[in-house]
Amino acid sequence: MADPRLDGLQVYLVGGAVRDRLLGVPSQDRDFVVVGTTAEEMIRRGFRPVGKDFPVFLHPESAEEYALARTERKTGAGYHGFACHATPEVTLEEDLKRRDLTINAMAETMAGELIDPFGGAEDLRLGRLRHVSEAFSEDPVRILRIARYAARFGCWGFRVTHATNALMQQMVVNGEVDALVPERIWKELSRALGETTPARFFEVLRGCGALAVVFPELDRLFGVPQPKHHHPEEDTGLHVMLVLEQAARLTDDIRVRFAALLHDLGKGTTPKEEWPKHHAHEARGVELTRALCQRLRVPAEFRDLALLVTQYHGLYHRSDELRPASFVETFERIDAFRRPERLDQFLLACEADARGRPGYENLELENGHRFRQAFSAARTVAAAELVAKGYKGAQLGEQLRQQRIAAVQHALAS
Repeated sequence: MADPRLDGLQVYLVGGAVRDRLLGVPSQDRDFVVVGTTAEEMIRRGFRPVGKDFPVFLHPESAEEYALARTERKTGAGYHGFACHATPEVTLEEDLKRRDLTINAMAETMAGELIDPFGGAEDLRLGRLRHVSEAFSEDPVRILRIARYAARFGCWGFRVTHATNALMQQMVVNGEVDALVPERIWKELSRALGETTPARFFEVLRGCGALAVVFPELDRLFGVPQPKHHHPEEDTGLHVMLVLEQAARLTDDIRVRFAALLHDLGKGTTPKEEWPKHHAHEARGVELTRALCQRLRVPAEFRDLALLVTQYHGLYHRSDELRPASFVETFERIDAFRRPERLDQFLLACEADARGRPGYENLELENGHRFRQAFSAARTVAAAELVAKGYKGAQLGEQLRQQRIAAVQHALAS
């Protein structure tokens, strides 16, 4: 049904909705560009203006975004250093030219006719991530975005073109990436962790040199050796990428994926004379993880799980050596008795670590089963029964712990 609010306007569907339709995948939302009109006219038709920087309007019924065609001019460093120019004279092609990638610089008429001035459809067919124009280099966020698209479409083999990668490298050399703010880094990182091949995000950043600037703790892991009899891949950075791949296989929970990503940061600060061993890397990793989370203003639920996995993942791998008391102590430290889901998250991240090695991807693991068996036994001890027997305060806590240890011992022995 025709929308009377759009009568007489030049309206085009743009960006991700066009790209996703050509790929045959669902699109999250639809964005439109309006050519040849003014903000005053949009408001007169009932559209509600949003944002202070760009001429964007919400449809009063569908709440979909309609933006006036615009061009942008670089005025300063970083994401906000732009001046926007939106007048009725700005053409659709000029609007599309300011976009990041050719696959995002396509439009459709309301009748469904494709408008593709920069070859985006061909790049989709060939799996190419290619910048539209040299204006790409004016916005450092675009480096994070192209890395995220590589993570999203990596399962189809999409790759950044050599010319675009060279442009990204130059942006790093010019210091443009230094202007990225923590909130924007975290936004792109968290979205990338939810994509089908999240490791590609970091591979693209490393390929242009941005990883060393944005995530130096991860970048320094590459080239650090590990014992080959445990790690056929040897390189710690490669191991972490394999772990992230396995975490993506095991769960959609990006908190678990984030924890898996950071679990071995401590190996990046092991003295070279100790290589390929990494004694006490867990303790060093805790401080590095805490600092990274503080720098990027990571939400507490992500930070806390990452810290626990970093500190205690070694216990998972030594589960066959743990005493019953060690199991109970671990459950207490990760707060599993109050938050049982925390144990599941912890074990998933640790399982990804175990599987993140060539030849181990489909390994049958007893470690998680042993932890769950011990936890199930420990939870059978009811604090209420001990309170009814008169225990309270420190005595109650100690008795509860001892009975849990006894329950775990019995369960593991049977």
